Amino acid sequence: MSKKEELLKAAQDKVRLGGYSNFSFRELASEVGIKSASVHYHFPTKADLGAELAHHYTNSFLAALGEPDELKASGKNPIEVYTQLFRGALVTDKKMCLCGLLGAESDSLPDKVRLEVQRFFNHNLQWLKAAHLANDEPNPAQAAIKTVSLLEGAMMISKTLDDNSYFELATQTV
Repeated sequence: MSKKEELLKAAQDKVRLGGYSNFSFRELASEVGIKSASVHYHFPTKADLGAELAHHYTNSFLAALGEPDELKASGKNPIEVYTQLFRGALVTDKKMCLCGLLGAESDSLPDKVRLEVQRFFNHNLQWLKAAHLANDEPNPAQAAIKTVSLLEGAMMISKTLDDNSYFELATQTV
């Protein structure tokens, strides 16, 4: 793993646990074993790092999903696959969705970070709309909004109350 990738991973872990303000370049440098100036070499500003972090997270998330039509053709329910990614973040990683957490902070984020968070939600809504269309939902756009809202909200409540059963109860109807 390159130092840049190590920095992104360290920053992602910190943001997913405490939001955009939960890290400094000095902390990341210490964690990765480099000088603070070296962090600036890879990411001139915190906004540059935050934007790349959200961009990378979005790409990884979408790549892990695959295509709704292909999932459906292989006998899988695309919405269940989507839900499993959220469940894995909450139960296995014990963390929030990076862009969900950043989305809650969107009013205070630098523009380039906010744009990448918007990109996450726009792509997810497009994916979910296609997934609900593949499942013959009568209103796929509405179902897409409901799905992502339910999962982000259920994740937040479960983390807040330190009880994953709230996520499980909320997602029984997905």
